[in-house]
Amino acid sequence: MAFFELRQYTTFPGKMAEFIRLMEEEIIPFQVAKGMVITGMFHGETDETAFVWLRRFESEEQRVALYKAVYETDFWKNDISPKVSALLDRKAIVVTRIVPTAKSTMQ
Repeated sequence: MAFFELRQYTTFPGKMAEFIRLMEEEIIPFQVAKGMVITGMFHGETDETAFVWLRRFESEEQRVALYKAVYETDFWKNDISPKVSALLDRKAIVVTRIVPTAKSTMQ
């Protein structure tokens, strides 16, 4: 059964625009090229440090394979990860696996 990751991030104050640019121009294109399915990205309406996004996986096996394809690359480790660390409070990252209900439009 397909499931989603609801990923909640906290950017450092004043870094949201830069983080969104990094997501839209580098992170998302890279992850999609590796096979990730990104279903949505959001920033806080009143909390200028809140960023939330969703990724869809068809199985745990697919998730493991895609994590490896993305996070174990030299590009991620050497280029992307340092940029992320400068913009996000990594200690505050919350990842929740969620499954759509039977009548959800996100089946």
